[in-house]
Amino acid sequence: MDLDAYRAEAETFVTAISREHYRHFAGFEPELRIEPIYDAHPGLFSRAAVDGLREAGVRSLLEFAVEGLIERATKAEAAQLARTEAALDIEVDGEPLPFRQAPVVQANEPDPDRRAAIGAARDEATERELQPMLRVTIERSHALVHELGWPSMTAMCAETSGIDLESLARAGAALLDATEELYEPVVEPQLREELGFGFERLRRSDLPAFFRAPSLDERFPSERLMPSFAATLAGMEIDANGRVVVDAEARATKSPRAFCAPVRVPDEVYLVIAPHGGRDDYEALLHEAGHAQHYGHVDPALAFEHRYLGDNSITEAFAFLFQRLAAEPEWLRRRLGVDDPEPTVAHARAAKLVFLRRYAAKLGYELELHRARVPLGELRADYARRLSAAVHVDWPAATWLSDVDPFFYAARYLRAWALEARMARALTDRFGAAWFDEPAAGVLLRRLWSSGQRAELEELLADVGAAGTTSAAHQLAPLLEELGAAA
Repeated sequence: MDLDAYRAEAETFVTAISREHYRHFAGFEPELRIEPIYDAHPGLFSRAAVDGLREAGVRSLLEFAVEGLIERATKAEAAQLARTEAALDIEVDGEPLPFRQAPVVQANEPDPDRRAAIGAARDEATERELQPMLRVTIERSHALVHELGWPSMTAMCAETSGIDLESLARAGAALLDATEELYEPVVEPQLREELGFGFERLRRSDLPAFFRAPSLDERFPSERLMPSFAATLAGMEIDANGRVVVDAEARATKSPRAFCAPVRVPDEVYLVIAPHGGRDDYEALLHEAGHAQHYGHVDPALAFEHRYLGDNSITEAFAFLFQRLAAEPEWLRRRLGVDDPEPTVAHARAAKLVFLRRYAAKLGYELELHRARVPLGELRADYARRLSAAVHVDWPAATWLSDVDPFFYAARYLRAWALEARMARALTDRFGAAWFDEPAAGVLLRRLWSSGQRAELEELLADVGAAGTTSAAHQLAPLLEELGAAA
């Protein structure tokens, strides 16, 4: 197999598909036209390519080929799903509301009953309009995995990613056990502060408003969003020299979820955000900036797979590292003039605990979903049960398929949170609490970013002076320590 030719064509494909995703989800194009892009590169995702890469032992390229083969086979459903979402309206109190804007409206809605009405309408539309396509996609994906010679999606992803998913899921279950006792005492006061009530009345539809944290709005003024971001990069003397473009303009069909689109790494990277107010905007901007600066500083001489592919736990860790600044006392004082950071710190701790528990539960559910040992429909109740137990709220089953990230991305998030906790501690020990104002910290980060995702977790930890075992249980241990839970 000619690996260099494969890499060259793969880069052409990824550039085209990333640009198309950027154009659609940034609200420039009404349709996601990915089918012609796949059709132009049939050899990338063939059975022959998968077999050749498996034999060659280039794991990141094999992962790319396998996932691309599955995505190509389900591209019609993906395109139709995007078209449906972009055009879909839900009705709340007799008024139409764009489906993609509903989470933003819900997060800013002060009336819990109206939040519930928005959530119910969105769930109903998800089940009616989206679930049939999602189900076809998952069933077709499982069939393709068997055709390629793997016993399940779980087994395939464990091999191609190099992540021991079963061990990580057990570590996630241990995290749920270890944080069960402190969960409500940590989260309850923040619920009451933001919503006016606690777990006794909490509904899934209230969580966007809780994360939105309106009580913190005055600490996170909209007019300081971009200047504080620019000052943070300047403090570390980080400059992507025009390679990173920030898109914060409002568009009707723009995705409410911020994202980073690495179209040509490292030369053309987009950071897309749809600001809607408050702390959420700061966290979203900083998170995607971690991705964007990472991609924008990758060594252009690296092979395709090290610039674009690899273990996304790495780029997610950089994203979480920047995101954490919005809850760091010294950053709040220096960038936003916050004299008393404790309310922000307490809310961030509670929100992070909710997310960690949710993703630990999601990973356990997705393992069962993708083992495909029971009929797909039987897992709907399992999803609701696991999420309800983790978050302590009656979790609706309607999102049992739409809440599934492709190819076990939940595992990447859990590993990234653990890596980020170690990196943050190492940076603080080395440069102090205001490491974000130290040019030397910028030098270190740029050096780490330059290697793309070539490094393994252990190498990255060693680079920041935080080397340690990468076993699943030890990976998550820093999170438990940070949250004040015993392992």
